[in-house]
Amino acid sequence: MDASETLQPSSFNDEVEKISVLVIDTKENRIQETDVNGFDYSQRAQWLRAAVLGANDGLVSVASLMMGVASVKEDIKAVIVAGFSGLVAGACSMAIGEYVSVCTQRDVEVAQMRREKRKGTSEVGNDEKLPNPVQAAVASALAFAVGAVLPLLAAAFIRQHKLRIAVVVLVASVALVVFGVVGALLGGTPVAKSTARVLVGGWMAMATTFGLTKLI
Repeated sequence: MDASETLQPSSFNDEVEKISVLVIDTKENRIQETDVNGFDYSQRAQWLRAAVLGANDGLVSVASLMMGVASVKEDIKAVIVAGFSGLVAGACSMAIGEYVSVCTQRDVEVAQMRREKRKGTSEVGNDEKLPNPVQAAVASALAFAVGAVLPLLAAAFIRQHKLRIAVVVLVASVALVVFGVVGALLGGTPVAKSTARVLVGGWMAMATTFGLTKLI
């Protein structure tokens, strides 16, 4: 009895250690599985791309449009109406264009899956892996509207003409930097290079629209 009693604590500790190791291993496996599943962006790539591009396009196009109108009209109403019209038209255009584009991509992938199925070279495809045109269109339109509303809000409450232009440029520049950083992080590209490219491109678009509209 004495021998068995002295062995019981040791056996109990060994069992506890085994259970702990098993629990830790199970948790690590679950974490690894989660990381692997979370790192697979194939299901989200389409709408992420549409969202980032839509926000950037909305910001640059509407800010440039407002800058062009502001170059010849000091009336705030004209600038706001032009910006709002650009927001609505651009969001609709982005949604329709993205929907048609993704539908075409989806049709091509479905046709390829059917050809492979007839040849017996692959299993039946999973519809969940196909791009979703409605999802991409909605994401693109909403993102465009979010990007476009920033310069509108920046100019809506400023009456002084020159100050309004400066605020629109400043807000657009800050937003372009944010979009550049987000796009770089999502794509795994160098942040500084991607951000500088987006920022300089936006400046060129606004300056070109302002200068050519004023010239004409």
